[in-house]
Amino acid sequence: MDKYYSYTDFLKAVGHYQHANESEKLLNDIYLDLFLNRMQRLQRIEQLRELIDKALDERNKEAFYAFTKELSELQETQEMEDAQETVN
Repeated sequence: MDKYYSYTDFLKAVGHYQHANESEKLLNDIYLDLFLNRMQRLQRIEQLRELIDKALDERNKEAFYAFTKELSELQETQEMEDAQETVN
């Protein structure tokens, strides 16, 4: 689901379409993909927090380290996206 869309790529794609409806559909698809990706990431972050709590309760070091590593990576991605939204 991780697709990268740049403004330049969007303009190139729009240039290939003859009708405004098709370019609007492309833009809608891009926004929908970005929205779903963000929702999926936020849901996984919440799930990982619960799994980390469970791993701590069970004193499971391996699970704790695996979940915290994944959580850290997701949070970095989320922070980068939030920074991009602030700039735009």
